[in-house]
Amino acid sequence: MKTLKRTGPKIKPLGTPPVTACQPNTSTFVSQQKLVSMAEENKAFVDEIDKALAKSEGITLKDLLFSCQGTPYPVTVCSAETFQALENLEARRDDMVLVSYPKCGVNWLIQILNDLIFTTIQSKPVNSELPFIECGDPDKYQISKKNLLQRMKQIPSPRILATHLNYGFLPKSIFKNKAKILVLFRNPKDTAVSFFHFHKNVPSIPSYGSWDEFFSEFMNGKVGWGSYFDHAVTWNKHAEDENTMIVIYEDLKVNLSSGVKQIAEFFGFSPAVEQIQSIADRATFQAVKDKAQETHGAVGTVLFHKGVVGDWKNLFTEAQNQEMDAKFKACLEGIKLGAKLKNDVYCKV
Repeated sequence: MKTLKRTGPKIKPLGTPPVTACQPNTSTFVSQQKLVSMAEENKAFVDEIDKALAKSEGITLKDLLFSCQGTPYPVTVCSAETFQALENLEARRDDMVLVSYPKCGVNWLIQILNDLIFTTIQSKPVNSELPFIECGDPDKYQISKKNLLQRMKQIPSPRILATHLNYGFLPKSIFKNKAKILVLFRNPKDTAVSFFHFHKNVPSIPSYGSWDEFFSEFMNGKVGWGSYFDHAVTWNKHAEDENTMIVIYEDLKVNLSSGVKQIAEFFGFSPAVEQIQSIADRATFQAVKDKAQETHGAVGTVLFHKGVVGDWKNLFTEAQNQEMDAKFKACLEGIKLGAKLKNDVYCKV
């Protein structure tokens, strides 16, 4: 990783009437207008993803990461300037903050929340920005001649603010304004394998030479957004904080309708039983994956790769299995998050 010296934070690289022939169908017209608007918004979002991928062209693995306050981040989507500008984010009380370590299923959760918002309050979430607050260009948090108002301020409520950042790196306004924080975790073995496949399957992102190489870097926290276990240990300390709730990926896979109900209640939505079930039906991992290219562009099929529980068994050696079990025991055994992750259920041969 290379190193950048900058001022500010410590930043270093490493009922409708009948329709006649002479009468326009206004309801159809309105629906078509909504579809056009949604398509335009979605195109803007996909364009942002494509820009991020374009930055990856030609980057080698050793130049992929830079360090900010001791944590590595990918230069393809993060920058020193954006981290500095991020403190300008003015969180709102009705913001929905989604936190997860990479490849724990947050893109799936974003789709669920989008549907929940649209179903309950008939508001189409605006997604013209990359959903992750630490990603993209810093101008979205700044006022300039081109942007007389912060782009983030132009997004109507409720906003979905997703992030892979650890607790201590979140903008202070999130806590000051008491926005609710939903934290998503997945068992570490499937997380690691999904992360490896992401690097392997996105053509423009540099890949690791082998699974063994990636596993070593993952265990040492030398991958984007740092150590899974540091992330888990830190968030466990805040599991009982006001306005914070932890959900587990595997629990959502087992009973998605129950998870949708729990998430809706946490964020103050009151969908009917039938609406909860409809959202769950539309939000199965396979259903979301089938629309991934439409919602996320070329990278969609990679973001929603398999989504299965236990895929780690196809790559882990016995030695790697024992190493991660020992790490889990040292970091998470005997604490609340460790119990919720059910390592003895999902991470045993």
